[in-house]
Amino acid sequence: MTEELTAVVNDMLNAHALRGRRVAIALSGGMDSVVLLDILHALRASQELTLSAIHVNHQLSAHAGQWEEFCRSLCARRGISLTVQRVQVTPDGSGVEAVARRLRYRAYACIDADYVALAHHLDDQAETFLLQLLRGAGPKGLAGMPVIRSQDSVVGGMAGTPLILRPLLEVRRSRIEAYAKSRDLEWVEDDSNTDSRYDRNYLRNELLVQLDARFPGYRETLARVARNLADHVLLAEELARIDAQSLDRSAISAERLRQLSDARALNLLRQLFSDRGLQMPPRARLEEALRQCREAGRDAEIQVTFGDAGLRCYRDRVELVENSPDMPADWQSRWDGNHELILPDGLGVLRSRAVIGEGIARRHFEIRAATVRGRSGGERMQPGENRPRRALKSLLQEHAIPPWERSRMPLVFFGEQLAWVPGIGVAAEFRAGAAEPGISPEWEPG
Repeated sequence: MTEELTAVVNDMLNAHALRGRRVAIALSGGMDSVVLLDILHALRASQELTLSAIHVNHQLSAHAGQWEEFCRSLCARRGISLTVQRVQVTPDGSGVEAVARRLRYRAYACIDADYVALAHHLDDQAETFLLQLLRGAGPKGLAGMPVIRSQDSVVGGMAGTPLILRPLLEVRRSRIEAYAKSRDLEWVEDDSNTDSRYDRNYLRNELLVQLDARFPGYRETLARVARNLADHVLLAEELARIDAQSLDRSAISAERLRQLSDARALNLLRQLFSDRGLQMPPRARLEEALRQCREAGRDAEIQVTFGDAGLRCYRDRVELVENSPDMPADWQSRWDGNHELILPDGLGVLRSRAVIGEGIARRHFEIRAATVRGRSGGERMQPGENRPRRALKSLLQEHAIPPWERSRMPLVFFGEQLAWVPGIGVAAEFRAGAAEPGISPEWEPG
């Protein structure tokens, strides 16, 4: 049994060309992760792996400290470096399990490794499928856990994060248990695993025991269904990419949504959320958003909110906007045009770029510092030398600046005179002349 299971993991490593890679094992101290550590440690030399481990202490159990010490001792005996991350699980309405999972993955994202190896197995895959099914998930939710995937959907698209690796995903838990016993391995038992108040424990300890008695092959069957659904999801995403002729990770033409079938339009909207690493909204909410965007007139403004983000439609452009506050009415700051200016409430950064013959003439900054603030109403500026001074409101509409950007954008003033507006540019009286040094402001929204 020992050689057989080691060979399964070895074949998986070879199939995914993982020789010589840096692998961090997610070590809880439970049987599954201890077995995975034992196998990868045995394969370390032949696969030329740089092996490490990470233990996330959720501090939820009275035994959490003992589990942490067990993991430290286990790794020390094998010469494996261990990172311990203590987290504070604060319920937010999504349940303790969900919060703990998010915190674990955030910890994994900070590890200096190519892969974080998780000990999920075939029984876990079946449980996940049934949990998602009972929650009414769509094809993507039912597609199950892949052997390798990125962490974008969990940690919001953080760059450079290690990939998730599941070497035991096609192995039954009974085989893992047999390996552990044959190797006389020691592990800790999480006392919460017997608490059927948790949904996964209820399935594992009560429902699936009965299912196994009647349908002993249910694990492989559900895993096959999940793989088939994953294939359909990949096809749908490919169609969405083909459809996304005007997609720029955050927006698409409403006219394009009118041309597509309901299924392809919904997939395209889902692609917006997936590309930004945001939680996928329920189908009913997406259908309502699609209906509103399709029926909206060109000048209509539509907003459908999905938790931390919303789909906004303005002038036939459907954009996915993450919620952020307006620029505080009482905020303003001096700016010398040379340094970054951090805007309040996570509204981003105002930067500058040295230019010649464009931007704000540098001489204006040498006379006095600029003032940066948000809109207060009644602002006017002259967009060109041969054009009249006009209300900022009219210029924003003329340049099709979305309403949700207008209330949070930074404006640059000298005294009470408006000098620069994102998306519009520099007022005529402040613009650098030909061959004159200038400062080009650049706003990077939060």
